[in-house]
Amino acid sequence: MPKTEYDVVALAGGMDQVTPTLSLKPGVCRDALNYECAPTGGYSRIGGYERFDGLKAPSTATYSLVQVVSFTNTPTVGQTLTGNSSGATGHIVALGANYLVLTQVTGTFTTVEVVKVSTTTIGTATPTTVTLTAKQGAQYTASAADVYRALISKVPGSGATRGVVGLNVAGTDKVFAFRDNVGGTSTDLYVASGASWVKIPYIHEVSFTAGGTAVPADGATLTQGGVTSVVRRVMASSGSTTWAGSTAGRFVIDVPTGGSFAAGAATLTGGATVTLSGADTQIAVLPGGKYEFFVGNVTGSFSTLRAYGADGVNRMFEFDGTTYCPIPTGASPDTPKHIVVHKNHLMPSIDSSFLFSAPGFAYRYLSVDGGGEIAVGDVVTGFLIQPGAQTTGALTVYGQSNTFMLYGTGLADWNFVTYNTGTGALDYTAQNMAQSYALSHLGIISLTTTLAYGNFVQSTLTDNIRPFIIAERANVAYSSLLRERSQYRLFFSDGYGLYTTIVNGKMLGSMPVYFPNKVNCVWNGVNSSGAEISYMGDTSGYVHQMDVGSSFDGASIDAYITLNWNAMRSPRVLKRFRHSSVEMQGSYYAEFDFGYQLGYGTSEINQSVAVSYVSGFSPPIAWDTFTWDSFTWDGRTLFPTEVDVNGTAENLQVTISSTGNFIYPYTVNSIINHFTPRRGLR
Repeated sequence: MPKTEYDVVALAGGMDQVTPTLSLKPGVCRDALNYECAPTGGYSRIGGYERFDGLKAPSTATYSLVQVVSFTNTPTVGQTLTGNSSGATGHIVALGANYLVLTQVTGTFTTVEVVKVSTTTIGTATPTTVTLTAKQGAQYTASAADVYRALISKVPGSGATRGVVGLNVAGTDKVFAFRDNVGGTSTDLYVASGASWVKIPYIHEVSFTAGGTAVPADGATLTQGGVTSVVRRVMASSGSTTWAGSTAGRFVIDVPTGGSFAAGAATLTGGATVTLSGADTQIAVLPGGKYEFFVGNVTGSFSTLRAYGADGVNRMFEFDGTTYCPIPTGASPDTPKHIVVHKNHLMPSIDSSFLFSAPGFAYRYLSVDGGGEIAVGDVVTGFLIQPGAQTTGALTVYGQSNTFMLYGTGLADWNFVTYNTGTGALDYTAQNMAQSYALSHLGIISLTTTLAYGNFVQSTLTDNIRPFIIAERANVAYSSLLRERSQYRLFFSDGYGLYTTIVNGKMLGSMPVYFPNKVNCVWNGVNSSGAEISYMGDTSGYVHQMDVGSSFDGASIDAYITLNWNAMRSPRVLKRFRHSSVEMQGSYYAEFDFGYQLGYGTSEINQSVAVSYVSGFSPPIAWDTFTWDSFTWDGRTLFPTEVDVNGTAENLQVTISSTGNFIYPYTVNSIINHFTPRRGLR
């Protein structure tokens, strides 16, 4: 008898829809959903996401057990249990045969005390002797998370979440969100807090046409007769930077007391005098925008670190966590869509051109100050800063159909050149990791700096999933990064997304994902403790923290990978399949299903079991006949699961899947197939 042989399949390469079977490694996926290429190898089930508003995060929820001798009366899930003598309370999330599972526990339940729901006696508490399975523990944790989740609200208003951004304000990390009001007549700004979403009111602005000789400062009091207000931002847009009588611009001010300002002279604390050009007005933000942010500073000082934003509908703005300040550029229409801070210039794009502010001044755009405008000849779709030095720099300017480079540091030496004709990028898809990435009509493109600074090499990374790209490119909604996993991420308006893993410039693969909550905007950054954080705003008005928890905001994460057909290096030799071993790693309870097909799934082979599987998320490739075995895995960091595989054929195709709202990410590293060679095919 031939001896048993062993074929080791390292899972790597991501999804490939186009390469011929025999030209493709067996560890590459022919189909996949909600898995990602792990930076260290293998395929990981992706992390979850959960709604966010500043209240306690669902993923931090825990549960407790109260065991009773027996139930005098059986309570229901959702009721509040109270200790008769201890006064402790807890929200009931599940019931066992003789125990209750609680969360949001206050106080400490004692043994040998009567426990009640309102005035109804449930039973008498007794010392806990219950032993839970790993799966029960995971499910009870998920049930506890649901209780906290129900308390978290949408951003007030209507329609999609328009934008979300994180900013450190006076040493505290805060998250802000924009959403249209209930009537859809304007867009409001909110901050996440311990009281859910709290509205930040827009204040007033007033223009002035002549400045005095003293330079006013933020925080000064503006006075005109009996009308006063505190100046929150001094925004000089033209004239002398030393306020030598010719400076003009605007003040962003608190709502005045004593009436409204009018055209004429006014004074500020500190000795400055100005001439107001008219009455103060309420800052208004039109609805319907889609926000892009750049957190940085124009002056180069950390103390002026602010969020700059544009939405394609309103003036761009500056926000320090307290004061929203619209920035006019003088363009018509003045509705920037994309924005970047480059070499101390604030640069917004408007249609087929982009403007640049004077160096060190976010509010000045006149050439006399060092500002100006550059016509692109193509609709601008994004900016990316490239590596440079103090004395030079490069900025990639993407158009819909072309790519451009801006070299230099300012008005005196700008050099704007066409880099690539015929290949541009789609809106909101440009991101910088170790290299620059964007989605074009061809797929994901990489822009790499060559050894000779100032030169770049461009390549397309996703030719092997071109059918997916063609189907989804018109639906692109936003992009983001997750640097700790070396991922460039795309999100589409139909719920699908694409996670592409690139480590040290080497493409590991791309895999599709599907979110039940449709993504409208994403923000990624680093908090004050150095941890990377990501938030997404969905089309229903929620903000979600990404890459946390075991579910899609309480819903199951349905995930699968279907590998390429594996002939064990002998495509014309029959094999008797005997066994497989699946190596996995992770830190929490997980369970998965293992399925396989033999001989290209032909009906001429007596497949072990015919099973019809429906993913629920309508995967692009229909499922066929499989043999299924279910397994559980209890959280060991490395664990091989032994799987029975039976049948004779020239090749084998494996599918691994999992589902549930209580399973945290895990990684499938490899599969070892045990087989005995038989005769060659005739």
